[in-house]
Amino acid sequence: MKKNKTRIRKPVMKWQSGDYQRTQTIKFELPLQFLMLCRLAGISPQQILTDFIDNLSRGSWKREGREKARQLLATYFIEHGYGNEMYSGDELTHMFSELDAMAMLFPKDGEPQMLDAYSVWREHQQEYWFNKWFNRKVSPKTGNYPHKGINFNTEII
Repeated sequence: MKKNKTRIRKPVMKWQSGDYQRTQTIKFELPLQFLMLCRLAGISPQQILTDFIDNLSRGSWKREGREKARQLLATYFIEHGYGNEMYSGDELTHMFSELDAMAMLFPKDGEPQMLDAYSVWREHQQEYWFNKWFNRKVSPKTGNYPHKGINFNTEII
């Protein structure tokens, strides 16, 4: 019997623990309606959730033919009000555009050395992107400090 080896990545930033840990096991009850839709569509709930997360986060994996889904998920995120106390809708849209730009540079037909170089660059670029948005001085939407009272150490480990 094969062991299921889950790749556990080291945190990139110190705040990646607890609720923000990169590798997590999350247990919750799936609604029956969701399970019925999955069964009727012939796709596992895990695959749908994986696709949802990858498309929302603007991942570089399986990008072809998913532009509309990614756009609709960004709209879903913004319309749900996620982050709207700290950022305007335009700022959130801009964040998604920047994540998209990073992912579009993935060298899909690249040699292993190119893929490794891209991975290193992407890690540094993602850290820069996060710090840029997290450490803004004042939110234009609220006039407040976006993360006042939140003590995230954003240094690389």
